[in-house]
Amino acid sequence: MSIESTPGIAVFAGGCFWCTEAVFQRLNGVTQVVSGYTGGNIKNPAYREICTGRTGHAEAVRITFDPNLVSYMDLLEVFFATHDPTTLNRQGNDVGTQYRSEIFYQNEEQREQAEKYVRFLEEKRVFDHPVVTAISEAKPFYEAEGNHQNYYNDHRAQPYCQVIINPKLKKLQTHYTDKLNS
Repeated sequence: MSIESTPGIAVFAGGCFWCTEAVFQRLNGVTQVVSGYTGGNIKNPAYREICTGRTGHAEAVRITFDPNLVSYMDLLEVFFATHDPTTLNRQGNDVGTQYRSEIFYQNEEQREQAEKYVRFLEEKRVFDHPVVTAISEAKPFYEAEGNHQNYYNDHRAQPYCQVIINPKLKKLQTHYTDKLNS
């Protein structure tokens, strides 16, 4: 007899959603990762609007996970390890509010866990600079256009994937082998 559980939802913005999506697709217990936009002030934004930085949205991923296999704290650990949470509105060469680091919590428990994890990072001085990741209540999430879904898996030979995403995945494979899909 298997134990059924309610799937968990996590929404993270960690720069370009292609990178974040590729990382979380590889974790055991993650059943779906959808790239999209959240945190802004217009309904149903399109990528071309997001790129202007004027909608207030961040490129983000909505992660569906099985809490029996991967915890929200595990997701937070991987999130902070695979992007730079110390740069405001930028990840590498991607600059603008749409590339900010932000956690969109779904409930009070997630808010508390995110705040606790950031405090831990700060107390342990894990990074050379302060963490600037915002922790905000979930807002409507809009799925990105189809060509942005499953991007890395469909375009591994693209220079962006090789130069930007591959090192993140190598770090994931090196430090989180126990959390990866078989």
